[in-house]
Amino acid sequence: MQAPQEKPDVFTVHYVLKNKLGELVDTSEGGEPLHFLYGSPDVIKGIQEAVKDRNAGDCLEVTVPPSMAYGEHREDLVRKVPRSMFEGVENLRVGMKFQTNTGDNAQIVQVMGIDGNLIRIDANHPLAGFTLYFDLEIIERRAATADEIAQGRPLFE
Repeated sequence: MQAPQEKPDVFTVHYVLKNKLGELVDTSEGGEPLHFLYGSPDVIKGIQEAVKDRNAGDCLEVTVPPSMAYGEHREDLVRKVPRSMFEGVENLRVGMKFQTNTGDNAQIVQVMGIDGNLIRIDANHPLAGFTLYFDLEIIERRAATADEIAQGRPLFE
């Protein structure tokens, strides 16, 4: 007989993300902290595993490998497409991002190069292939409500 599954918790976390050189990549400091329901696919596994057995007030440094973050960089997600796919876009430039609506789910692609009528795009997450270095501060941990569990995310009034 299996033990009953515990209800997931909602975490509120401030984070600082740095690269391997210690340079700031992203932070919630001075802004809205990260709110998530434990087990939600909206937050990388590495952060969820780091906070799993922690409580409000805990501060931790976490190194998250690509396998627990945004995955390895996949060359099959880098391809060349005809410029005609960007019809109506004036001044197409390297670095621009677009949301595609092909297939079952939307995908973000970034323009990586322009060679005449061929545009090289990359559908990898910008942090794919990178080890991530986080400083985390758990602001709050509480039991999720039934509505939050049903919707798969924290709800705020």
